[in-house]
Amino acid sequence: MSMQVTGSLKVKKETQTVSDRFKKREFVITDNSSQYPQHISFVLTQDRCNLLDSFQTGDNLVVHFNLRGREWTSPQGEVKYFNTLEAWRIERGQGAPAGGQEYSQDIPEYIPSGKDDLPF
Repeated sequence: MSMQVTGSLKVKKETQTVSDRFKKREFVITDNSSQYPQHISFVLTQDRCNLLDSFQTGDNLVVHFNLRGREWTSPQGEVKYFNTLEAWRIERGQGAPAGGQEYSQDIPEYIPSGKDDLPF
């Protein structure tokens, strides 16, 4: 399910290497389109981690993302569900300085290779 949201960049974290085959980068934008600002957390993965490099905190962005959901069973047998907003394109929004990066790429569907003990 592909969606988009506009907001200002609030938090820009560094890329994390989770394993030798997987890396991710988290960021947060603030959506001020309603009475109550919403701080929305996103994740970039693999070669898309560098999409944030040309943006600074406070920049107005349009983030295109897919909603991902996952089931995880704890070692104690408790089943939990997690959602992830996986960004795949970031554009500079209106009213922001020029010079931002625009990037688009088809994303292959993530298919887990088996059970793991990580809840994300």
